[in-house]
Amino acid sequence: MSQTLSPSPTGPCFRQHWLSAAFLFTAAFINMLDTTIINLALPAIQTEFAASHGGQQWTLVIYVLTFAAGLLPFGRFGDVFGRRRLFLSGLSGVVVASTACGVAPSIEALIAARFLQGLSAAMMMPQVLAIIHLSFPEEEKAKAIGLFGMVTAMGAMVGPLLGGVLISADLWGLGWRMIFLINVPVGVVAFLGAAAVLPATPARESQTIDWLGAALFAGAAIALLYPVIEGSALGWPIWLAVPTFLSVVLALTFWQHQRRLAISGKPQLLPVGLLDNSRFLARIGIVTFMFIGIAGPIVVLAMVLQNGLGLSAAQAGVALAAHPTSIMAASLVSSRLGDRYLVRRVTLGMAALLAGMTALQVTISEATPIYLIWVPLIFVGAGVGTATVAMYQLVLKEVPDADAGAGSGALQASQQMGIALGIAVVGQIFFSALCDAPDAAAHAQALKSALWVPIALFASLCLLSLTLSTGETTDAAS
Repeated sequence: MSQTLSPSPTGPCFRQHWLSAAFLFTAAFINMLDTTIINLALPAIQTEFAASHGGQQWTLVIYVLTFAAGLLPFGRFGDVFGRRRLFLSGLSGVVVASTACGVAPSIEALIAARFLQGLSAAMMMPQVLAIIHLSFPEEEKAKAIGLFGMVTAMGAMVGPLLGGVLISADLWGLGWRMIFLINVPVGVVAFLGAAAVLPATPARESQTIDWLGAALFAGAAIALLYPVIEGSALGWPIWLAVPTFLSVVLALTFWQHQRRLAISGKPQLLPVGLLDNSRFLARIGIVTFMFIGIAGPIVVLAMVLQNGLGLSAAQAGVALAAHPTSIMAASLVSSRLGDRYLVRRVTLGMAALLAGMTALQVTISEATPIYLIWVPLIFVGAGVGTATVAMYQLVLKEVPDADAGAGSGALQASQQMGIALGIAVVGQIFFSALCDAPDAAAHAQALKSALWVPIALFASLCLLSLTLSTGETTDAAS
């Protein structure tokens, strides 16, 4: 269990932690903006670059993939080199990469810039939760985590809306490019503010870095996702079994490598204390499967609304806004409960997610009005906000202070791996069912087919969380 040291009410950390959190949350907002704002730009990007379905998917997934692969290593690097240093370096990288995305001359250049963007975000984001975990007193930590969830949800809400407005407005003839260039001034303000107020965090200069572990973890993540992303475009050749097998080998090698380092007394990328903590691993697994079911349907729905139902980018943004708005409200309510009823809140969130995805499958058709799409998206958003805040608290309860960066990195890596897998799996099912049919009915039917994945996942997670909550007496001990 974590033994977080609460700062003194009169100490400098207590006076500064909310101001520091404001700039940390701004960076988190930019990260979520990068993840969601591009959804509505895909049709415009496809038109300008004549991009294939594979090119469109890689534009989405490369950011999430590099983000997921880098979160754990950079989280640990923050523990070693100093979290403030890593946060500021990552934020500056996001600003540079966003500029590169905005001026990309081809789909290949855009994908490369998104790679750099994801890697920079991976350097930045683990430090956010790690700093919050360590700098906030226990009585305020739940509120801070809830606000973190609310801010990221705000980024998810603003992303589609802002993306739709910017693309439709075509400011200075830049079209979709403005969705990336808008990050630059916000990122500069966040950087200057954070540089001024973030407390210095000491580096452990004598501690070595597990570079081999970082390479093994990143390689396992990439090898796992590559076949899922490219399978349909390549016609599912038999050789795609090779990277899948390789991902398993690399993951097992990573596991054994961490244990060998622990035996020899050397620092590990993912401390063995966390690897041996069954509660930590189980909760990380739940986060992964939860986000597999969340991410893919929302991305595909953005395509269906525009390419299938004929909505403009701005109209599609309005239709999707119900989802993050509901996340924000649920996150705020959930954070006010502190650490009470954590497992039961997860169960409630999973039930809302199941209800929302089922309702979306039932209601979506070629003639579905926007207000009918809002209803299931409200349920989905409420489920995300309720379950995510509680799951973050449950995971971080198992993380010692010394491993805050690694624990935060592992938590966010599990979330991003779920997002990447969700986009890849649900996207493949959608495009396979669509078969390039241009009409609205085909798009709606393809979405119905793809939604069986999240429905099955959330039904299973509901049953699992019900089992976990059986006999629960207090969530404070969860």
